[in-house]
Amino acid sequence: MKELSELNFPDDVKYSDDHEWGKMDNGEVTIGISDYAQDQLGDIVFVELPGVGDTFEKGGEFGTVESVKAVSELFLPLGGEIVAINEELEDSPELVNTEPYAGGWMIRVKPDDPAELDQLMSKDAYVDSLKE
Repeated sequence: MKELSELNFPDDVKYSDDHEWGKMDNGEVTIGISDYAQDQLGDIVFVELPGVGDTFEKGGEFGTVESVKAVSELFLPLGGEIVAINEELEDSPELVNTEPYAGGWMIRVKPDDPAELDQLMSKDAYVDSLKE
């Protein structure tokens, strides 16, 4: 596992306590797991995602990530409807390891309440939470 200083935490995304990240773009929020989360999991071998059109409340379990070490649940950091899934992860789940904020994104959500994104942590607050 890497040191915190070796991990990537972009400034333009918000972070949840469960290590998911979200970024608003054109009224939709792209969601994935943080560089810290993928580093802790190790090599990711399978990602289970919901279907387009599925709806979830904030904190709802929307899928799982399976690594060589464990299976971890994914929790939605804000409520809404799934409008897209990253189908590339079906054949290339390792994108979550190599590009957690780019090619390794998981879902796009049309939020019920876009203000829920503002309740998530900034980069600095998230990094501070990891140091505790």
